[in-house]
Amino acid sequence: MIDILSLHRLCCVYRTTTKRRKMSDIPSINLRNLDYSPTVNPLVESQSLTIKRRLVRAGRGEDLINSKTGEIVGVSAIHQIEERDDAEFVKVFAAGVSAAYGLNRTAQRVFQAVLDEYQRTPMRGGYADSVELFWFGGGLSGRDIGMSEKTFQRGLKELLAKGFIAAKTASLFWVNPALFFKGDRVMFIKEYRRRRTTSDEASALEQQGQLRLNT
Repeated sequence: MIDILSLHRLCCVYRTTTKRRKMSDIPSINLRNLDYSPTVNPLVESQSLTIKRRLVRAGRGEDLINSKTGEIVGVSAIHQIEERDDAEFVKVFAAGVSAAYGLNRTAQRVFQAVLDEYQRTPMRGGYADSVELFWFGGGLSGRDIGMSEKTFQRGLKELLAKGFIAAKTASLFWVNPALFFKGDRVMFIKEYRRRRTTSDEASALEQQGQLRLNT
C-alpha cells in the first residue's frame, strides 16, 4: 500500500460558530440536475462544516501536528497509535469520518460503499482524484451493496451536501482529498476547548486595552 498522504487529519472543535453549509440543503439536491465541474476539483481547498456545537474541519495542515515528527504541538494531548489490517483500517477510517461529520445511518452505509469503490479505483500520478459511481444490475458498479438505488441516492445527497464528493460528470465524482485517500496512516483529532465566560471575555478586552495604552 502506497502512503499517499503520510499524515491525514480531521479536526473537531467544540464551539458555536456561523454555519458554512446548511443541513437543509440536503433535500434540495437534485441528482439529475447537478452542477458539473469537469476540469477542476472544487473540494481541494480545506472544507469546514458546522454540526450542532461542532466545527468539523478536514484538511492537510500543520497547525496542530508536526508532519515530520508526528508530534502534536500547542496543546495538552494524549497520542495513541493502533495498528489495523487493511479491512479494519478502512472500516475504522469510515466510522471515524462518519462520526465526525454526523452522517446519518444511510449516509454512513453509502460512504462505506463509495470508499470501497474508491479503493478499487486505479491511481494516476500517485493519486486517484475521482471515483465512478454508476448504478446498474441492481448494485453499485453491478455489485450488490445491500441497499436499493433509492436508498443509495439518499445517502449520496448527504455526501454531496457535506462536501465528501462533488459531481464531475453524470457518473463520475470528485473526491475530497482530505476524506478519501489510499495511504496507511490516519489521525483523528478531537480538540476540547473550555467555554469562555462573560467575565473571561471582559478580562481579555481589558488586557487588550492596556496593551494599546502601553504601546
